[in-house]
Amino acid sequence: MIVVIGGGVAGLASGLALATRRIDVCVIDRHGRPGQESSTHNSGVIHAGLYHPPDSLKTRLCHAGRARLYSFCRQHGVPHVRCGKLVVAAHGEEAELEAVAQSAAATGVTLEHVDAHALKAREPNVAAAEALWSADTGWIDADAYVRTLVAELQRHGGVFLNGTPVVGIEVRPDGTIDVVTSRERIRAEAVINAAGLDADAVSQMAGGDAFRIYPCRGEYAELAPASRHLVRGLVYPVPHHSGHGLGVHLTKTIGGAVWIGPTIRYQEDKDDYERGRLPLQAFLEPTRKLLPDIILGDLRLGGSGIRAKLHPATERFADFLIRRDSRIGALVHVAGIDSPGLTASLAIGEYVAEVLGV
Repeated sequence: MIVVIGGGVAGLASGLALATRRIDVCVIDRHGRPGQESSTHNSGVIHAGLYHPPDSLKTRLCHAGRARLYSFCRQHGVPHVRCGKLVVAAHGEEAELEAVAQSAAATGVTLEHVDAHALKAREPNVAAAEALWSADTGWIDADAYVRTLVAELQRHGGVFLNGTPVVGIEVRPDGTIDVVTSRERIRAEAVINAAGLDADAVSQMAGGDAFRIYPCRGEYAELAPASRHLVRGLVYPVPHHSGHGLGVHLTKTIGGAVWIGPTIRYQEDKDDYERGRLPLQAFLEPTRKLLPDIILGDLRLGGSGIRAKLHPATERFADFLIRRDSRIGALVHVAGIDSPGLTASLAIGEYVAEVLGV
């Protein structure tokens, strides 16, 4: 038996990769439903892999995962769209846009340069001097994807236990691990730590490697229904100068809603999605940078999510942590799965299977 701690997309995809290899696997999650943390509190964008170092796991698994994800969605009827996205630059931001083009080229992604005239044809209400077009970017209904992962896991004989917090992890003399929950004790040949925001606490509980997860909240607004027609697809600014995110962008969902966000704020609390939320006024300026005619009355407050980052606010980048623990051979970490974790999830699952040697 292999136990996966964490029922987000990384944990579920890891469980599915093992179940399809006819390995007994149990995915457990402390929440009442799967994917309740970062997996369903994000923009739902299927990324092309433009921004991260070409030799990073984030880039490699994003590229491999994107193709797998589109195929999975088609096969299982998960709502999605390969709509493409525009990365737009205002006057004075041309150098930042060129940096995006060079970063994408280094990872093997070709982007199309779009001048102001062509941009108006695609997004007539968006203001920019020029833009880049990413044809492979898309959007997925993350809730539907999570539900389908659970269904496929179970169809292949895997077990999913929700509402099951882990209260202890005991490494036995023979190298196996007892995962102790509030209900039972599960003996595992290996444990996959895909616990998201609590991955550092799970490792500490097991006596494994020390690392820290930094919670980073992102908040969203939405366009009011009467203003949704102003946006046709996905529109991104040049990336945020801090390196912590891709900037407040516009995401058009299949259902027609337009999400504005996410913002970036490091915080201590891993469960605080609401305290000190930004006022709606805070979204007006970043939205008007893309849609100049927007007024405050066109906006509505949206949801929020918390990214599980492996680097503090003073640093710009940390890669996914996917490897065996250096102290406990039967413990595999799948940690720091922030963007593009949703896109990369199926490739993450395959990579975990490789780490386990199955």
